[in-house]
Amino acid sequence: MKTITKGKNMNNFKKVGLTALAGSLAAISAQAAEMSVSGASVLTYTSEDSTEVTGNPMGMKTNLSFTASGEVNGYTVSYMQTSADQFAGMSSARLSVDMGDLGTIAFDQGSGSGLATIDDKTPTAAEEIWDGLDGLTVGGLVGAAGNSGVFNYIQSYAGVKLNAAFRKGGAGSRADGATEGSATHSGSAWDFALTGSGDDYGAPGLLWGTGYGESDAGEATSTNGDNEHMTVFANYSYGPATFGVQLSDIKQGSTAGVDEEVEQWGIAFNVNENLSISYGEREVEYQNPSAANVMEEGEGIAVAYTMGSIKIAGNRNNVENNNNTAASNDEMTEIAVSFAF
Repeated sequence: MKTITKGKNMNNFKKVGLTALAGSLAAISAQAAEMSVSGASVLTYTSEDSTEVTGNPMGMKTNLSFTASGEVNGYTVSYMQTSADQFAGMSSARLSVDMGDLGTIAFDQGSGSGLATIDDKTPTAAEEIWDGLDGLTVGGLVGAAGNSGVFNYIQSYAGVKLNAAFRKGGAGSRADGATEGSATHSGSAWDFALTGSGDDYGAPGLLWGTGYGESDAGEATSTNGDNEHMTVFANYSYGPATFGVQLSDIKQGSTAGVDEEVEQWGIAFNVNENLSISYGEREVEYQNPSAANVMEEGEGIAVAYTMGSIKIAGNRNNVENNNNTAASNDEMTEIAVSFAF
């Protein structure tokens, strides 16, 4: 199957080949590195629900990704950086060292590490079913360490891939020589994800994953313990269809914290080599310590059509009791046309 997880990834990028002295690698060793550039422009039409003011529904962004790789003292060192939104700044970056049989170690500034890499693995033809809905944060998404300012370790053994992350202090990207600068010590965090397939165990078409992590609330708040994040998922593909289920749990260390339990499922179907459709549902139970629990219920449908380096995708998502607020409903429709280069 092709399309069925994370519609954010752009395929069929045309690489612009050039040999250059990679600035990030030059600080380690003055050797030539192979650099490539890829990118995409995305034009969107977005419609909000009737209670919101949409204004001009048209939007556009351009992503430009630089990758460089070279050998340094016998190790393969690579670097990637992605800029988005009219190149206003660095969106994500990653410096990694491949140590062969010892695995790969990296410093991640937003590309994705640890438990966050499997926060939602239910199949979809485009964006996730919670994408574009109201709320400053999306409830139920696991990832104790986060993706920014973390050390990442990746290793595979007997068909199982370990992706672990550790962060000291608060999450966020900081320039070299800079510190967090918080008046109080922010909590450190760690997590990991284990993923594999059923190919080696007589179950072709099966993909699975599980993970766990903890984060310290730090000195800013009183707490009885660490926050705990955990998840497990399974996707099964048969012919042109893929069905997936995921369960997640977030336990707050503070007695006043709101725990979250998530159940979600999705199904995606490749009509042909160009056209894919999907549907999914998601429930998040907010377990309020001093009030009634609130059950958030969401669903989404998506469709995507690919023609070479052009992709047309659309999704319609809606939610009830959004973000732990009873009777707070929201919906969003988006149509996106992307051009990869």
